[in-house]
Amino acid sequence: MGDPQAARQKITMECPFCKIIAGESPAQILHRDHQVTAFRDTHPIASTHILIVTNRHIESVNELDAEDDALVGHMVIVAKDLAKQEGIAEPGYRLIINTGAHAGQSVFHLHLHLIGGKLTRFVVQ
Repeated sequence: MGDPQAARQKITMECPFCKIIAGESPAQILHRDHQVTAFRDTHPIASTHILIVTNRHIESVNELDAEDDALVGHMVIVAKDLAKQEGIAEPGYRLIINTGAHAGQSVFHLHLHLIGGKLTRFVVQ
């Protein structure tokens, strides 16, 4: 049986969001601090589509622990601040976290979608 730590490290090293956080892949970064990195989605569904990503590799909401409550709250506050910065706070915006493949999670690294403005593609109602 394989080493679970080695398997986890491999997933992290192959993660596209981990590569962005590490500066190994390009992205239009809008915010970075010690807990999260925020950047524009490369496949936006609206005129504003930003991803707020945990700097620590967490695959999904299902892997969060009680001590992660401040991290999740911080993600939401960063999203609120970015919505104001992008001019979508007053008209309104969506915050979406997909958890698991059946929910539409395509990158298995916890991230929050900030979506606002004119929709350019279909979004689940």
